[in-house]
Amino acid sequence: MNEEQFLAKAKSLREQAESSLFCQMARLFDGMLVVDEEARIVWMSDAYPRRLGIDGPEDAIGKPVEAVIPHSLMREVVERGRPIMVDIMEVGKESLVVTRLPLRDENGAVIGGVGFVLYEDAQSLAPLMLRFQRMRAELADAQKKLAEARRTKYTFASFVGTTSACLAVKQEARRAARTTSPVLILGETGTGKELLAQAIHAASPRAEGPFVGVNIAAVPDTLLEAEFFGVAPGAYTGADRRGREGKFKFADGGTLFLDEIGDMSPALQGKLLRALQEKEIEPVGSNQLIPVNVRVIAATSRDLAQEIAAGRFRADLFYRLNVVTLSIPPLRERPDDLPQLCEVLADSIARQLGLPPFDIPVETVERLSRHDWPGNVRELANVLERALLRADGNRIAATDLEPILPAPKIRPTSSQTPALTEILADAERQAIRGALRACTGNKAQAAKQLGISRATLYEKLTVLGIDA
Repeated sequence: MNEEQFLAKAKSLREQAESSLFCQMARLFDGMLVVDEEARIVWMSDAYPRRLGIDGPEDAIGKPVEAVIPHSLMREVVERGRPIMVDIMEVGKESLVVTRLPLRDENGAVIGGVGFVLYEDAQSLAPLMLRFQRMRAELADAQKKLAEARRTKYTFASFVGTTSACLAVKQEARRAARTTSPVLILGETGTGKELLAQAIHAASPRAEGPFVGVNIAAVPDTLLEAEFFGVAPGAYTGADRRGREGKFKFADGGTLFLDEIGDMSPALQGKLLRALQEKEIEPVGSNQLIPVNVRVIAATSRDLAQEIAAGRFRADLFYRLNVVTLSIPPLRERPDDLPQLCEVLADSIARQLGLPPFDIPVETVERLSRHDWPGNVRELANVLERALLRADGNRIAATDLEPILPAPKIRPTSSQTPALTEILADAERQAIRGALRACTGNKAQAAKQLGISRATLYEKLTVLGIDA
C-alpha cells in the first residue's frame, strides 16, 4: 500500500468514525440538535421535539434556535467559537443538563454547532456538584489560611512600653506607616524589630497585601539570591523544572522585611540595591526582568556606620534604606516598662501553654530589674516561661527566678572572686575570638568550628560585645 492509498483509507475511516459517532450520540442522548453558522436549526433528533412541545423535527428545521428553545445558548457558542461543556437549561418545568460544542471546517472556521442533553434531571449531577462545592470550599479555606499566614500578627498595641523612648519610637513608626518609603529599624537582638515592622505594615495602605520576612543571618550566602529573586525553570542541575518564586515576588503588593540586613554579603547588596532602584528583579538563571511593587523594611543589630567604614556594607544601599530610621532602645534603658511587659508576656505565655493567669508580685519585678537583659524582651519572655513552669500556685515568686537568672553582677574587688557568669562569658569571648582568627574572619566557618549555628554566633557577638 503506497502513501496515497494509505491517506485515502485513513480519510475514509475518519469519515466513517465521525458518522458512526454522531449516530451513536444521537441514540445515546435524549435530545440532540445541530445549528448552522447563523444559529438556525438544520437537524434535530427524533426524541427532542417531545421535550420541546413540538410535533416533530420538521417543525424546527430552518428556524432560529431561540424560536424553538427560548433559553438556548447555541448562538453564543457559534458566535464565540467556544464550547459550553456543562450547563443547566430550563425547558418548561424541566431542568436539563446540556452540552454545547462548536463545529469547524478543515480550516478551523466555525460553521455551526451541536448541542445535546446529558441528563434529563439536574439532580443527576448532585453528587458531582456536591464534590465540586466541597473542593471549592476547601480551596477557599486554603487561600484564606495562606492570606492570614502572610498577614501580620502584631499591631502597634503589641509594642508594649510607656517610657518616653518607646512612645517616641511608636510615634515615628506611625508616621512611617502612612508612607511607602523604606524603613530602617535599629536595635539590639530581642528588642522587637520584627514586631515593629509588622505593626508598620498593619497600619499602612498595604495592610491587605502580604508581609514576607527573611532572616538574612539564617540563610546561607549561596542560597540568598535564589531566596530573594527566585529561580528560573531548570536554571541549574537539581532545580525545579517549574522554577521557584522568590520572596520579592511573594511580597508583591505588600511589605518585604529584611531582618539582619547588616549580615548580607557585598555581592548580594549590589543586586538588592538594583532591585530597589529599578523595582524589578531577575530570577537566577533567567534573562527576564520581572516588575515588583514592594515596600522594604530592613532591620539590623549591627552598627552600619562601622560596617560601611570597614568596607562590609555599601554606603549607597545604606542611603537607599535609611529614609526613615527607627531606633528601639534596649530593655536595660527602660526599666520602668518591666512591670507592664511582664504582665503582657505572662498572660500571653499562660494562654499558649493552657495555664491560668499568673500574678507577678513587686519583689519579683524588682529582682528582674536587677538583670542587664542582654537578650532584651526575647530573653525576658524566655525567663518568664521557664519561671511559669517552675512556679507553685498562680504566682511567680522571686525565688522561682534564682535557678534561671544569674546572680546580679558585682564588680570584683581585690578580695572577691569574679562571678561564674563573668568567667563563662570571658571564656566564650576567648573561644569566639580564637575561632574567628583561625578562620580569618569567616563567620560561617567559625560557627562550624565552634559547633553552633551562624545565627547563634551573631547573637553572641552582640551580647558579648565582640567586634568581629
